[in-house]
Amino acid sequence: MNLELNLPNLTPLQKERGEELAAGQPPVFLLNNAQLSYQGRAVLNNVSLKITAGERVALVGKSGVGKSTLLAALREQDPNALAWCPQQPGLVPMLSVYHNIYMGGLQRHNSFYNLLNLMKPLSQPLREVTELAALLQLDKHLFDRVEQLSGGQAQRVAIGRALYQGQGVFLGDEPVSGVDEHQAQQLLTLIVEKHASVVLALHDVEQALRFCDRIIGLKDGAIVLDAPSSTLTVNDLSELYR
Repeated sequence: MNLELNLPNLTPLQKERGEELAAGQPPVFLLNNAQLSYQGRAVLNNVSLKITAGERVALVGKSGVGKSTLLAALREQDPNALAWCPQQPGLVPMLSVYHNIYMGGLQRHNSFYNLLNLMKPLSQPLREVTELAALLQLDKHLFDRVEQLSGGQAQRVAIGRALYQGQGVFLGDEPVSGVDEHQAQQLLTLIVEKHASVVLALHDVEQALRFCDRIIGLKDGAIVLDAPSSTLTVNDLSELYR
């Protein structure tokens, strides 16, 4: 079955919908006929994609289809101007929740300031991180080592670190896969409220439809779907997983 022909109200890339989105809005990310590889293996071919300021975009499709590879390609365009929450968070296990979240703000200070804060939390970042930890329901664990946390708690720390970067654009690779449905909704709400532009790889299509206004579907090495979430249903997106 041709996925692109069987989903409703699809608009081809770089045509009517692309022009409508681009009108008056600068592109945040732009790919033109890109070939994307992972560990030397071609994953996505002839990728043309424009994401404009203010969009909330979900990347959906089967595991291994290239969502992480596409996110990595977007991140490479301007890694210092966006908040990044990878699937493998790379937290420092022996450091506290506080210090791992604070790492999102390392670039805002010089090395001496960061070293002082490592030895003893300074008042301003302590207040900022404490407030953020409370939103993530981590305030009671602020000075617990990350290695003492559950997987879901560690994932919330990774989200906190990304939020503390204070950027207008958020890229997340399955950022809520390790938490329950209720927590996932709270965390996604927090993410979209605090960032002007969001691109998320999500395995839960209901979350994608609820929190994002644009759905990009990947299948068989290509983008086969690019449509407003308002025109799609869960059943429509099930085509991506066949």
